Amino acid sequence: MQKAPYIYHGADVSYFSGKVRPALPHKNLWYREVTPNLKEIVAKTGVAFIPVLMTPDGDAWQDTSTILDRLEAAHPEPPLYPATPVQRIVAYLIELYGDEIGILPAMHYRWSFEESSQKARVDFALGSGNPAAAGAFADRMAQAKDMLGVSDATAAAIEAHLRELLDALCAHFEEHRFLLGDSMSLADCGLMGPFYGHLFRDAVPERLLLQTAFRVCCWIERMNRPPLVQRGWLPNDAIAETLKPVLRNMADGVPMLLDAARMIDEWLDANPNTPPPRVIGLCKSTYRDTTISSMCRPYTLWMIQRSLDAYAALDASERAQVDRALLGTGWEALLACRPRHRIGKLGNELALER
Repeated sequence: MQKAPYIYHGADVSYFSGKVRPALPHKNLWYREVTPNLKEIVAKTGVAFIPVLMTPDGDAWQDTSTILDRLEAAHPEPPLYPATPVQRIVAYLIELYGDEIGILPAMHYRWSFEESSQKARVDFALGSGNPAAAGAFADRMAQAKDMLGVSDATAAAIEAHLRELLDALCAHFEEHRFLLGDSMSLADCGLMGPFYGHLFRDAVPERLLLQTAFRVCCWIERMNRPPLVQRGWLPNDAIAETLKPVLRNMADGVPMLLDAARMIDEWLDANPNTPPPRVIGLCKSTYRDTTISSMCRPYTLWMIQRSLDAYAALDASERAQVDRALLGTGWEALLACRPRHRIGKLGNELALER
């Protein structure tokens, strides 16, 4: 029994707030969402990032993957993390896509279109009550898209990726309420990062979704208002045939993940005694049929490790089961990746694990 509510410092306009928010009603928790108090957040976490979840015991949880891990441990029913091998690995891979690759269409459709940019600026100001400060923050975010690989040269590939993803998701949601069946999972939460705060609420992609992806819009509404009755994931550790085109589309980002992992390994080889910074330079890779340069963040390796660690924890027969299920999806190379180094955390800062 909770003695006090969880306090969720989040925002509708925020990419990562959309990832955690659905987990709270899914787990039937007593919580309140508040306008982020950055002074309190920095005092408790040392960083000025949202979302942050304040627990009834006064702890402050930061980083969406960590928040979801801790929620699952503290409130295991109803679950978000599948225990069976195939569904578990798929959930981690879709979370990885949502965090690391879904940011491309999200940032493109927010900042490459004036109509979307203007709406985002208003949304920022509504939360802070300070249009000038909100405008300065928006300027920084708009400039960040270039560092993430969003440019005139990559726009066509990003838009084609999203169109194909929407088509595949619509076909899937015609038959299933959630990604793994009839209940929400970590996979759904991970995909809500790009899809709610950006694609469903920004001016230009909102029209695109409403006009071409009705079933995806229905899923977004279900995520934010979970049904009282959720009947579980597909039996026998199955993934739907309709999910495989979704996974194949998401694998457009696998070359970027692998090239980032290699660059991070090389940086850590050359800087063994230096705490990893948030960015180590630009990583050149491929995305669909184009070349893309995006900032390389050691945090990407931390996210990749989540999938690799879950895969490594399986026994040989379970890994073979996963391999068969994912054959032809494009994710095989990611699961075969063996980075030389590990990134851990000291508090909310990245650290090289020895």
